[in-house]
Amino acid sequence: MKSYQASAAFTLPRFLNTLGLAGICVVLGFAFAWQFAYNELPCPLCLLQRVAFILVGVGFLLNARFGSSPLHYGVIILSALGGAFAAGRQTLLHIGPGDAGYGSPFLGLHFYTWAFVAFVLIIIFCALLLMIDRAQSVLSSSASPNVFVRLVMWVFLLLVAANGVSTLLECGFGACPDNPTNYLWLKQTL
Repeated sequence: MKSYQASAAFTLPRFLNTLGLAGICVVLGFAFAWQFAYNELPCPLCLLQRVAFILVGVGFLLNARFGSSPLHYGVIILSALGGAFAAGRQTLLHIGPGDAGYGSPFLGLHFYTWAFVAFVLIIIFCALLLMIDRAQSVLSSSASPNVFVRLVMWVFLLLVAANGVSTLLECGFGACPDNPTNYLWLKQTL
């Protein structure tokens, strides 16, 4: 029985969901690092996209921790659709000729354009995962996750907490400014 539980922790769906969660960690970590390295505060639409990425990550985390479920995939897909909507809206706001866009571009595109592409890829990835999960046996999903899965989960939770603190420092408890230039709470204390 023990060897079955050890092998169950390494199912393909769990690995792919952990890989998806790791990808979300990379996206959140990169945006967070860029925010501090280039002193570019996220606008309200950027923050909505981060929330959508966090909710996508929650869906991947639930699948990696508790086993795949249509409910968890629903959370991922609906969150990615919401994020694609916010990123698409921001892209359309800056599509006019002569509009420099918001923030510095990365590899020729702004972060909101990259976010739109990422959300579409997440939806495609989830569709493929649903097909793989449907073909796999659901009996092995109850085994506890291995060390790698737990590490990725903790990194994700730390990134969520760091982004939450950063947003609180930037906006306080009120609405975020449309074009933020400094941290609201840090400006008051300095």
